[in-house]
Amino acid sequence: MIEGQNGLNWPRWKRMAKAVESLGFFGLYRSDHYTNPNPPDLDSLELWVSLTWLAAHTDHIAFGPLVSPVSFRHPTMTARMAAAVDDLSGGRLSLGLGAGWQQREHTNFGWQLLDIPARFARFEEGLEVISKLLASDEPVEFTGHYYALHDAILLPRPDRPGGPPILIGGNGEKRTLPLVVRYAQEWNGVFLTPARYAELSKHLDRLLLAEGREPDTVRRSLMCGCVFGTDADDLQRRLSEYKRTAAELYEQGVAAGTATQIVDQLGAWQAAGVQRIMLQWMDLDDLDGLEAFAVQVLPQVSS
Repeated sequence: MIEGQNGLNWPRWKRMAKAVESLGFFGLYRSDHYTNPNPPDLDSLELWVSLTWLAAHTDHIAFGPLVSPVSFRHPTMTARMAAAVDDLSGGRLSLGLGAGWQQREHTNFGWQLLDIPARFARFEEGLEVISKLLASDEPVEFTGHYYALHDAILLPRPDRPGGPPILIGGNGEKRTLPLVVRYAQEWNGVFLTPARYAELSKHLDRLLLAEGREPDTVRRSLMCGCVFGTDADDLQRRLSEYKRTAAELYEQGVAAGTATQIVDQLGAWQAAGVQRIMLQWMDLDDLDGLEAFAVQVLPQVSS
């Protein structure tokens, strides 16, 4: 998982996509931001344009946004783009959606972030609009506070029944997980230790059962940081940027260590219920490190 606002441009995106697919990673995911919370502003390739290219220029990797906020785009447009990109890729998109959170980019580019209650109310309406358009073969009607549809239908219909699966990211027990229950096929926790992930996953199980859904109808995934060292010296050099030990970072929900340590950490997350993990790769030019990770780690965790 890469941060698209951290200097992503076409040369870097093309190199990263080629590397991820050729090295045997399962997927490539990216954030959807105009910029970072603080200057300086860096290259930030537009999300859906980049995913359209990816769909047409890769063969098997999964991909998607982590996550695309409804505050940037009208949900009908997000639904249209997601269905088209998923079809173009042969069904490899996970449609990660969020409420939006970063004030600076909303202010700079003229979008309303709203206060938290209103933000989540808008997010829920957006989820309902997107879900209805993706799922319905008949024209859709919807009237909400933020959005309204009349006689609306997506054509062509998505190749996958119901369109690409919706992923909702976040750790909130009161707002986020109930939305997962109502609208998502995947829950993506963010920077969680195995113990905390297991707690939230069990809470999600209870919410699903209370609403008549089986727990296994929602895939469980995690997005977390990653500090990987090819050996002890390389690891210490990388840790010096964080001023923390590998163990301290792990307690903050970050995979940190040499290959053996990271394999053990991934095993702990798997035991906690994580079925898919997206590791945040901050240096977009560190393809040598990515290759070393693929060589040293992937053979130990691939089934």
